[in-house]
Amino acid sequence: MSIPMNSNAESLPLNLPAAELVRPANHAGVAVENALTPLEILKWVFSFPAMMGALLVGRVFYEGRTFFVDPDLWWHVKNGQNILATHHWPTVDPYSSTVAGQPWMAYEWFGEIVLGTVARIGGLVGLDIFLIAFSSVVMLAIYWYATLRCGKSKAGFLSAGILCSLAFASFTLRPQMFGYLYLVATLILLELFRKGYQRAVWLLPPIFLLWVNTHGSWIIGLGVVFVTIAAGIWGFQMGSVTAKAWTQKQRIQLELAFLGSLAMLAITPYGTETVAYPFEVASKLPIGVANVLEWQPMPFNIVGGKLFLGLLLGFIAAQVLCKFEWRLEELALFLFGTMMACLHVRFVLIFVPFFAPMLAVIFARWFPRYEREKDKYVLNAALMAGVAAAMVWFMPTKATLEAKISSEYPTETTKYLAAHPFSGRLFNDYNFGGYLIGAGQKVFIDGRADPFERGGAFSVYLHISQMKPGSFTLLDQYQVTACLLQPDDSLATALASSPQWKKVASDKVSVLYVRELPAPQKTSQNATGKGD
Repeated sequence: MSIPMNSNAESLPLNLPAAELVRPANHAGVAVENALTPLEILKWVFSFPAMMGALLVGRVFYEGRTFFVDPDLWWHVKNGQNILATHHWPTVDPYSSTVAGQPWMAYEWFGEIVLGTVARIGGLVGLDIFLIAFSSVVMLAIYWYATLRCGKSKAGFLSAGILCSLAFASFTLRPQMFGYLYLVATLILLELFRKGYQRAVWLLPPIFLLWVNTHGSWIIGLGVVFVTIAAGIWGFQMGSVTAKAWTQKQRIQLELAFLGSLAMLAITPYGTETVAYPFEVASKLPIGVANVLEWQPMPFNIVGGKLFLGLLLGFIAAQVLCKFEWRLEELALFLFGTMMACLHVRFVLIFVPFFAPMLAVIFARWFPRYEREKDKYVLNAALMAGVAAAMVWFMPTKATLEAKISSEYPTETTKYLAAHPFSGRLFNDYNFGGYLIGAGQKVFIDGRADPFERGGAFSVYLHISQMKPGSFTLLDQYQVTACLLQPDDSLATALASSPQWKKVASDKVSVLYVRELPAPQKTSQNATGKGD
């Protein structure tokens, strides 16, 4: 976010209203000894760029207050709480009845500990507040990054505001959200380095230390640093693409930061085994990649897909008409992010920060720079107060959040399971697995695709849920005596017409069938010839 400091601050190397809170830097990146006064700090807090940041937070709140909960949240919370309680990082699956004991590592343990702690302290309300707050931090970081690149806070705000609609799909209270912030932070640090703040790159190794213990997307961040270094090996101009060669000192600093980041990857509870995880998902888990929704190609028939396509076409049109000049590394990252988002919709999370600065540069052509002397601080403060008041007023209550959960997850049927233990295995819908783990139930399958695919349970689940020939035989082989399903599932329809299965509980989103085993036959004394 832009930080005004003095009337000519946009001449600083950051091309922003300000660079640092206490001491701005000169063109060589050296701090200047003119500390801000309390009045100047207050003006920064209520400046026009800051007010736009508050509006962006309000936009995030409007979307986040509905509390979209990913099915994986519950097992992430459970795992984090278990690690805190036992001080032990799991090495085998502890949550399923089908692949129990299968090798499994909590690759995202740090993010899970954070989520588990928030859930324990604040419950559903705490989780919702955390979702809104963390999403706001991510979007403010994107806003700041876009403004850093184009030098105009209005253009940065408009870019972040538009892309916010795509970013919301990644705000789901999973450890990947932390990876999202680490990625934007990496991009910001590299942009600061380009603008003369050479010490910024020394923050990269600590970020990667957190990143490798939080989410497998660290490989993307490492790729960003590598591309940045490679794009500055030679300087050239080719059409609309330009590359500026790093000085020897800059290249050495970047290479040392890169090597330091690589060294951080080994510092995990599992050693270097964590490093192999992203490659394993990409190469050894074809069933999960083929069947899990977030790994599917970009759906251009829905609103998000149409917005994505519209932005790409708009970018092409703007480039043809205005011939913008792009740095080699940012164009390479944009093309990579676009390709990955088209192949797998989950990678919209990298397209947004890769595209945000370029979109801001396009918008900056038609926006003036921020002029501090024209700022209206009282009006800004009033608008910011209005946003804060609206957020407090419309903050969801615990009852509202519980109703939201009940509309998406099997709350009542899970309570029935807890009160009526049964022998045998439970067969559950894929999307219910995480919630069942959170409730202490053993599951047939959940969102942790890797142990289930390696152990063979994923393919068995797909076979049964799709009602392929032999499905009931597999239920027998796996000793399934209860099925928790969505009411319109094919298997639920089949069980409803089977005399061996009985519906014992249901709620808004689920139905529970239990197998009625034949009662053991009693042998009468007369039948055995030993009667009176």
